[in-house]
Amino acid sequence: MGFPVAYTELFLPKLLLHTLSFLGFIRKLISILFSYLGLQEFLEPDIAWPDTPTIRVPAPLSVSALLIREILPVVKFSDLVDPPDSCAVCLYEFEDQDEIRRLTNCRHIFHRSCLDRWMGYDQKTCPLCRTPFIPDDMQETFNERLWAASGIPDLYDAEYSQVTDLQTSS
Repeated sequence: MGFPVAYTELFLPKLLLHTLSFLGFIRKLISILFSYLGLQEFLEPDIAWPDTPTIRVPAPLSVSALLIREILPVVKFSDLVDPPDSCAVCLYEFEDQDEIRRLTNCRHIFHRSCLDRWMGYDQKTCPLCRTPFIPDDMQETFNERLWAASGIPDLYDAEYSQVTDLQTSS
């Protein structure tokens, strides 16, 4: 006898549509996950439909990047003496009103936004010569501030005091 005509026409397209819908959901989930982790450049660009807004989740900054931003000075380009003509990161020429970050170790200067973006990728060295951002004489202070900002010292101090209390009572 064989299969009824209506059975194959209804079952296979529904199964195909459900499979494609499920695969689209998985793709969207992976895309959101990659965007949240800051790995958008590993994905193919989506087709932007005019009626759907694109939401971009900013990547969270690391604690060390925030501390380095606090330590590195920001000045106006017009305040500098004998500066270079252009930023080595973006290659645009500096203008008088530009905010500049001058590295304390190697004295290279960059646009504030260029260097902040570089630090956003958890880089801790000069993009030009790879000298560390933090000078050796400030490294210990930086490490202490980083340790304090992590919240671990409070936990460590509490555990340490419990261990010493147990040792003295025995």
